[in-house]
Amino acid sequence: MKIAHWLWTTAFVSLLGGCVTLSPDGGMSSVVERIAADEGRETAKVETPEKDILTQSRARALLKRGLGVNDAVQIALLRNKGLQAAYNELGISEARYVHDSLPPNPALSISKMSAHLELDIERKLIADLLSLATLPARQDIAQTVWRKAQLDAVAATVRLTADVRRQYWKAVAARAQTQYLVEARAASENLAELAQKLGETGALNRLDQGREFAFYAELSAEIARARTQEQVEKERLTRLMGLWQADERYELPRTLPPLPGKLLGPQALEALALSKRVDVQIARLEMEKTAKELGLTQATRFVDAIELSAAESISKVRTIDPVTGDISAEKNLARGAELTIAIPLFDFGEARSREAQETYLRAANLLAEKGVNARSEVRETYMAYKGAHDVARLYQSKVLPLRKLIQDESMLHYNGMLADLFVLLQDARSRILSNVAAIDARRDFFLAEADLRAALTGVGISGSDVKPAAAAGGGDAAH
Repeated sequence: MKIAHWLWTTAFVSLLGGCVTLSPDGGMSSVVERIAADEGRETAKVETPEKDILTQSRARALLKRGLGVNDAVQIALLRNKGLQAAYNELGISEARYVHDSLPPNPALSISKMSAHLELDIERKLIADLLSLATLPARQDIAQTVWRKAQLDAVAATVRLTADVRRQYWKAVAARAQTQYLVEARAASENLAELAQKLGETGALNRLDQGREFAFYAELSAEIARARTQEQVEKERLTRLMGLWQADERYELPRTLPPLPGKLLGPQALEALALSKRVDVQIARLEMEKTAKELGLTQATRFVDAIELSAAESISKVRTIDPVTGDISAEKNLARGAELTIAIPLFDFGEARSREAQETYLRAANLLAEKGVNARSEVRETYMAYKGAHDVARLYQSKVLPLRKLIQDESMLHYNGMLADLFVLLQDARSRILSNVAAIDARRDFFLAEADLRAALTGVGISGSDVKPAAAAGGGDAAH
């Protein structure tokens, strides 16, 4: 019983010393602080109807004003249900962390055996000594897993912000395309009316009339296509922001913002990525967890089960006096302890040890790969970012002014009867194509900027979303 007393005293002290409790916010504090520092935005876990109403009110307030890219990101952080599910996963991980940090529950065994005039009762308290002895190591591993779960929640949040930024620029660019094409068609109506009048007088043959009318019809078709694309891109943005149908009535800017005058410098971007990227930090924690598990596996390689039980046996024997017939009872109490150790007769732990070693080496290689990929992705996205800016700036400063000059001179030549309507029509078409390409080039720059931000925070790049602007187009939506 002294052994049993020591066993339960040790378990109770371990329980008090290493007790881990559930946090009030489900582990969200570290996520909120990280997003506020890296993104400058607020995120929250919506757990009650009151909080849901509050976040919905905030989202609607942001929607009523002109929706900027940061507003769209903020709304998504408050209303996207997929992100809320990721935060629920964080709460589940915390519950597992608390569970895995508790000492093992003891087991109670009671047996009763009776026969004629005899009764035996045996009671046992059984504890897993190995689990109790390795409790600090298992707590350390569980804490590492919990820290990784927090980083997973941060990664889900950052990934959503990157997706919203990309989709916002696509939606705004689609609307800018529609607005420009509508304005271009309105400007081309004068040419269409002129072609019709010249055709009625016989001064313009049917071939040139057909060219002008086809140009006008093609513009109408492009506007219809652009409006459809505008609706599709806006719907995708609405979905990412997590808005219901009642909240879908919001206005996007009619044009993309101007290009920034100063770009991010390439200095220290790779080092910044290695220190801030969530995926690198997750891979580092995964290797740390695996290393701790390897140490625990090596420590328990030969023996993986030790149980200690405290036993108490009570026996009662009744006897009958043959002369008087009186019945007397004799009670005997016996106490003791039992130690059970698994004998490594067939399994010496070599397979578990080898598995742990290979798992650790895999984690180390994955971490090294993450480091290589992180630096490469930052360089790749910076090249795309810088190149997209150069292309958009070229359209804005060179191509569009030249296209405007060409069209103005064509109009003067046409008015002076030095050029025919067909030349004027071709120059107008070329200018429209240049302006369309200009909007694409500016959109590609903002997409490349979103990709660079994503590469720095560690959620990867968008792949084939950003394409180099066509060589025939320009930079600004002005015309």
